[in-house]
Amino acid sequence: MADSASESDSGSVDGGPIMMPPSPATREQMQKRIESLQQQNRVLKAEIDAYKVQVKTLQSENRSLRQASVNIHAKAEQEEEYISNTLMKKIHSLKKEKETLALNFEQEEECLTNDLSRKLMQLRHEKVELEQSLEREQGHIVNKLMKKIEKLEAEINSKQNILEQLRREKVELENTLEQEQEALVNRLWKRMEKLEAEKRNLQIKLDQPISAPASPAGYYGEATSATRGSQPGEEQGLPNTVKIQRAPEQLTSHIQMLRSEVSRLRRQLAISQQEHMQKTNQFQKEEQTIREENLRLQRRLQLEMERREALCRHLSESESRYSSIVLCHIKHWESLRSISQFGDGRRASL
Repeated sequence: MADSASESDSGSVDGGPIMMPPSPATREQMQKRIESLQQQNRVLKAEIDAYKVQVKTLQSENRSLRQASVNIHAKAEQEEEYISNTLMKKIHSLKKEKETLALNFEQEEECLTNDLSRKLMQLRHEKVELEQSLEREQGHIVNKLMKKIEKLEAEINSKQNILEQLRREKVELENTLEQEQEALVNRLWKRMEKLEAEKRNLQIKLDQPISAPASPAGYYGEATSATRGSQPGEEQGLPNTVKIQRAPEQLTSHIQMLRSEVSRLRRQLAISQQEHMQKTNQFQKEEQTIREENLRLQRRLQLEMERREALCRHLSESESRYSSIVLCHIKHWESLRSISQFGDGRRASL
């Protein structure tokens, strides 16, 4: 640009009309302007050279970048091809593995299904057999327990009846003894009163012979009636004093006999009461034993019922466990199927 400007200036000077020579001041200004223009021209040339160098540098960088881009593109294509080949190989291997797994899974599922079905049928048969045996055993135990309970109840009722009978006999015996004792006491009192009256009569008759002696026959008859137990074989010619002495002796012996009878009856009553207490205690012990046996049998029956319920729960848990295993296998098979479908879809997209 500076060259063209200088050339244009020189051309304009040469080809133009002839002008007047400039003055020295103008010439000096022109000279300064020329120097400044030359200086600017040199600066511009330096800038142009710098720009040329920069352009060459940029062109070389552009060429290197283009080459790098080409290399990167080629490398990317190679890597993409390698990745595609690797993925295809993996997809083929996964497909084969999936087919192998599906086949193995089907075989294993079929085997497990058959095994579980066989075990389920076996468990059901065992459950039915156990229920039947348990029902038979429980029926046998219940019947046995019912028989024992009925037997124990019959024994309790019979012993209660015996106890009631013994109580009634005791009451009757006590009443009879009281009546006998009362009758005996009444009889003794009457006899004592009668003997006292006879004694007074005899005393009066003993005192009579001093003033007016009585006939021996009458006195003897009164003495005989007073004794009430004179034997017919006795001699009637005995003195009256001997007969009068025998009557109190017989009365005393009779009183002693009655007292001994009362003592014997009391001892018999005490013995019967003691036997009654022993039998009552024995019956109470037997009743307690029977109650304990009944309670033990009821507990045993309750344990048998609880064992049956536990067995039923165990069988139901076994069936639910089998159902959960089957559901787990079905879910696993469905997950494998979904994985295989996902692999097929991805391969198709590639």
